Amino acid sequence: MAMFRSFVSAAQLRQHQQQNGAAAAAPGESLESQFSCPICLEVYHKPVSIASCAHTFCADCLQPCLQVTSPLCPLCRMPFDPKKVDKSSSVEKQLSSYKAPCRGCSKKVTLVKMRSHISSCTKVQEQMANCPKFMPVVPTSQPIPSNIPNRSTFVCPYCGARNLDQQELVKHCMESHRNDPNKVVCPVCSSMPWGDPSYKSSNFLQHLLHRHKFSYDTFVDYSIDEEAALQAALALSLSEN
Repeated sequence: MAMFRSFVSAAQLRQHQQQNGAAAAAPGESLESQFSCPICLEVYHKPVSIASCAHTFCADCLQPCLQVTSPLCPLCRMPFDPKKVDKSSSVEKQLSSYKAPCRGCSKKVTLVKMRSHISSCTKVQEQMANCPKFMPVVPTSQPIPSNIPNRSTFVCPYCGARNLDQQELVKHCMESHRNDPNKVVCPVCSSMPWGDPSYKSSNFLQHLLHRHKFSYDTFVDYSIDEEAALQAALALSLSEN
């Protein structure tokens, strides 16, 4: 929780600096990261700001939040009026004015062009290709389990599109199946230990937007079954009494 507060505080400080036209990055923070979206962590693309809390995001990144009845700011979790989200002209002006070194070739690039430059920079591509591959910390002779459910990517229950993470699933369904009346099984819920793979949601899009604002991986310990969790909770309540 303390780490989360620290992250939010740092992001809010960055937003405050942008609103007041501050070009200098915070200590230890690059200019590129100072003008990065808190959701995608890339330099802003078509930045928009929420009027009530003044937090800024890429327009596409904020779009899923605008589809729910009572949206919350992804950063501070404060309710906001989706009609009061406006193009952030001040941030766009700063993106066009400030330059930062490319993380690969070190060439100074205007922030507004940083995304396109990085996608074509050979040095960045080499760095990505040379990223260390995952290796177990300690060698093990245990076989790798093959029956672990995939809870990272999902299949669209409407058209069968595959390899969608949770955010991509939301975006895909909102763009391609907004008016589909069919009742479907939620692939996120059905992958959970408690999920019912036969239960069909009568309004899948609303379910997706309201129920899956966060990833279960952040909060759920899949290694403990329901009975063990219940016993642990009972033991804790007895110890507190």
